[in-house]
Amino acid sequence: MATGASLDPYITRPKVYVLGRQAVVSEELARFLDDEGLQFSTDTEAAAEVLAEIAGRTCYMSFGKGRKTNEQYLENILTSKHGSVLEHAVWNLLITGVSRSLTHELVRHRAGFGYSQLSQRYVDEGDARYVVPPLYQENEELRKKWQETIDLVRKAYADLAEATSQYVLQKRPEMPARDRRKWARQAARSILPNATETKIFVTGNARAWRHFLELRGSPHADTEIRMLAVEVCHALKKESPNIFHDIEIYDEADGMPAVRVTHSKV
Repeated sequence: MATGASLDPYITRPKVYVLGRQAVVSEELARFLDDEGLQFSTDTEAAAEVLAEIAGRTCYMSFGKGRKTNEQYLENILTSKHGSVLEHAVWNLLITGVSRSLTHELVRHRAGFGYSQLSQRYVDEGDARYVVPPLYQENEELRKKWQETIDLVRKAYADLAEATSQYVLQKRPEMPARDRRKWARQAARSILPNATETKIFVTGNARAWRHFLELRGSPHADTEIRMLAVEVCHALKKESPNIFHDIEIYDEADGMPAVRVTHSKV
């Protein structure tokens, strides 16, 4: 499938795909409970919520004691800020429609996260798409000036990549074509702007995702990454209502949605 020619080259919103979630190995849970002579049941079917509850109960071997719903149990975890329990709940998100500028900020979130990002050395960016800054989305004149600049860069990159490829061919005729393209692209990418769209696969645990939402969903965050935080929040609240129930999306005075976290810094 073509990735650029058939699509609008200008992107205004990020997309978040939930590609991975955990599963409870029921047989091993049953074996553990049998070995320890314990009884345990829960009212949630979300594996991340089950595992977070099991992790918390293991700390005190409180299986079968102080029986609560999973929601009540995890609410106690949140209010007591026992955040390490939430590190056992993990999701894999594929994020698209975001700029290199955004991912420069995103990858600063290290603890609890793993990243795999599109490589500009291997992928031809001649048909790259570009993320329109939210500020320019509300002003047609500024957006036009911005797009005119992007169009110049798009052509310059294509011309430079082709010229560089020919130079490398002359310089290293024995080099395999794949390596020659890589050499050309890694040099030509130097002129691409921060607005160039990228795709990034992100794995994070619930505690790390909560920290991301609290910082990047704030009205004080960069507007593009704030938009991403809102999309991530929608996805994760659907995945785990009990872990993320105290996090809400609301409309800020600036007209954009933002994220509010009740139990801060869990």
